Amino acid sequence: MTQAFAAPWAWPQTLSDYWIDAWQRTVLTWDVLRQRGNQYLEHEESGQPPVLVFDYDMVLDARSFAKPANYALVRIRPPAGCPVADAAKRPFVIIDPRAGHGPGIGGFKIDSEIGIALKHGHPCYFVMFFPQPVPGQTIESVCAAEVQFLRHVGELHRQADKPFVIGNCQGGWALLMAAALAPDAVGPLLLAGSPISYWAGVEGKNPMRYSGGLLGGSWMASLAGDIGHGVFDGAYLVNNFENLNPSNTYWSKLYNLYAKVDTEGERFLEFEKWWGGHYLMNKEEMEWISQNLFVGNKLASGQVESFDGKHRVDLRNIRTPIVVFASWGDNITPPQQALNWIADLYDSVDDIRLNEQTIVYCLHEKIGHLGIFVSAGIAQRETAELASALELIDTLPPGLYEAQIQDTTPDMPGLEYVEGRYLIQFAPRSIDDILALDDGRGDERAFEVAHRVSQINQQLYDRFASPVVKAMSSEPLARALREANPARLERWLFSGRNPAMGWLEAVADAVRAQRQPVAADNPLRQAEQAMSAHIEQSLDQYRDARDEMAERMFKAIYESPWLAAAVGIDAQHAGRRGARAARWEHGELKRMKRKEADAQFEQGTPLDAWARLLLYVGREEKVVDERPYNLMQQLVQQMKPANAPTPAALKAAIKRQAFVLALDEQRAIAALPKLAPDMDERRRGCAAARSVIAARGEPTAYQEQRLRHVAGVLGLDEPQPLRARKSA
Repeated sequence: MTQAFAAPWAWPQTLSDYWIDAWQRTVLTWDVLRQRGNQYLEHEESGQPPVLVFDYDMVLDARSFAKPANYALVRIRPPAGCPVADAAKRPFVIIDPRAGHGPGIGGFKIDSEIGIALKHGHPCYFVMFFPQPVPGQTIESVCAAEVQFLRHVGELHRQADKPFVIGNCQGGWALLMAAALAPDAVGPLLLAGSPISYWAGVEGKNPMRYSGGLLGGSWMASLAGDIGHGVFDGAYLVNNFENLNPSNTYWSKLYNLYAKVDTEGERFLEFEKWWGGHYLMNKEEMEWISQNLFVGNKLASGQVESFDGKHRVDLRNIRTPIVVFASWGDNITPPQQALNWIADLYDSVDDIRLNEQTIVYCLHEKIGHLGIFVSAGIAQRETAELASALELIDTLPPGLYEAQIQDTTPDMPGLEYVEGRYLIQFAPRSIDDILALDDGRGDERAFEVAHRVSQINQQLYDRFASPVVKAMSSEPLARALREANPARLERWLFSGRNPAMGWLEAVADAVRAQRQPVAADNPLRQAEQAMSAHIEQSLDQYRDARDEMAERMFKAIYESPWLAAAVGIDAQHAGRRGARAARWEHGELKRMKRKEADAQFEQGTPLDAWARLLLYVGREEKVVDERPYNLMQQLVQQMKPANAPTPAALKAAIKRQAFVLALDEQRAIAALPKLAPDMDERRRGCAAARSVIAARGEPTAYQEQRLRHVAGVLGLDEPQPLRARKSA
């Protein structure tokens, strides 16, 4: 019999058990908060180093560069249990976001982006930054520092492929800028939860995008910088993030600690060490970010320029594959903000192919923004699979793909060619598929009006208000305001340095020694949980009502034709698309590509012939997965070194022949005998192609027909499959 149905005389004991447990949990919760406060103060006094669980060595310190920045490049030391870094393997570089917090989110636990790289034997580097910005530091100097870091990593590993670079959240747009300005310095890019199209989102679901317009634009960032005596306090950004989800900030996070205080304390302190580490930015840096990105949304439209006006950031300059990871559960960077820049830059997939660009995106169903970086499940599944598939991604013909990760099953064909417990596949997608993730882009027109209003308000503030605020500001006042920020003040108040908390540690130790947890079926404990759920639900309802009101206010203000006309915008035609190439340039590029490909129909090597027939036979496949590619790699490894193609040659051949087939498939197949005149090479090539096609299962009737057609063109009998030998 549960306590809920216990006899009346049992209730005094039930009540006593609950209140003892509740009082003990209260004391222990306060003690964890005390530890958090002490941890915060100790971390601050130590200079707020990165919250990495890995040891590292300093490689470059950008504070000494010609254009100094408070950034540094460090090399991660593999911990015990990880293999020694293989210098021949592609190095990994992780760039953490500078969005109020300090660095370390990409590696503050073993199962992380850094941990995945180290487990696979890759040299791993981390781009960190210091709490205080360098005087005069700008976003341009930060970007220049990151470019220098990436070039240096490439020089350290000349024998390996170019570095694989991961940009987390705000680190993603910084990475794109660096890659666009120095495309030769980077290998494949992974943008994890990175906002690029700041105006995008779904009506009724993504309210954060309205905040800039409702505040009147970017002038508030300037005001915060002036009050801070030329320094912007990152705690303001943290406050904004926390206000997004009041139920978690003001209740669920602390209640979860209270409810599970016997086991939750360590995890809570681990995360809070990073969450409570607030970093500073120069006023000019935050102004640039708010004016050009948050409010201006200029990155995808090609309007971001260097300070001297000599360089324009054009994302089409990036020459390596771009992988985008986003989640439907992310309320800070929804998939639309992570992906709509693709539709801004390119009219169609043909344009992507013409630019020789490969773009891959992967969507998670429910993980939240922070979970993208800190979840062990994400690190072990999505991050690990995308990282392990880098060579395949780099081999994909130019185009747009969606990465799909699924569990393997014992009866799955070609299981011997799958590494690990997951199978990763790449399905071709179109620009329409990207646009279908949104509910239309008509709502972005109002943001153009908001941007123009922001520019006007910024000019008014700079001319009339900023000089007054600067005159009233001082370093002591700025420091006092930073210390009074609730994000810092709450930690100090519960720390051991508050005399009012002097009794807590001893009492908490006594409570732990005499801990009496209540039974899970105690009716009062169940009532507590029900009340908590009700409070959480009420706060969620408040959030939804607040967000709905914010959206309505934004639309009422910025969708007004009167306001649009007043600021000089035709509201009916507002809503920009991205920075496309001029039509004559586009046409000339297409003509040159066709001319180049025309010479390649009848010219090439046996490798070109094999790549051509493989793509031709497998054209029916709706997805590309790792099984055929891994088998292909095994077959190459079994060849004599003198005859084996290099990975770079294989990738180039596949990309080249994909374009040739797209132009004229019939002519391309008819020319195969000229590329492979030797009959033995033809026979081996056809046999290898059949084996690769069969790695996913038995060839379809359509594929069999194409195999017979190719064999006939090459003057061969029907080829027999060539199986890879299993390694001992």
